[in-house]
Amino acid sequence: MALPEQSGVSKAGNQWKKREYVLETLENYPKKVHFDLFGDRADQYPLNVGDEIVLSFDINSREFNGRWYTSISGWKVEKAGAASGGSVPPVAGDPMADYPAAPPQVDLGKDVNDDLPF
Repeated sequence: MALPEQSGVSKAGNQWKKREYVLETLENYPKKVHFDLFGDRADQYPLNVGDEIVLSFDINSREFNGRWYTSISGWKVEKAGAASGGSVPPVAGDPMADYPAAPPQVDLGKDVNDDLPF
């Protein structure tokens, strides 16, 4: 989902713009994630509803009036499968590269016909 573009002028007099999106993950139980592309990245990575993407992002949390707010800011967007032939290679120095993409399945004696995730 694409939200309306926001733009304005900073206190220093500089123009700015931001595009916000909500993506849905491709998992058994999809999650929705809100992120934004700020400044030049808003035009550099044009996205359309239905695009499958690989998003590189930063997560930032900040306090305001005693409450904490977290934002996800995209800094690179690739069409899924476009740059890597369908899979995403690990980033050099990525601490998560040694871990499997999904946790291993463990049988805890549950009924095999039980399809609940817990």
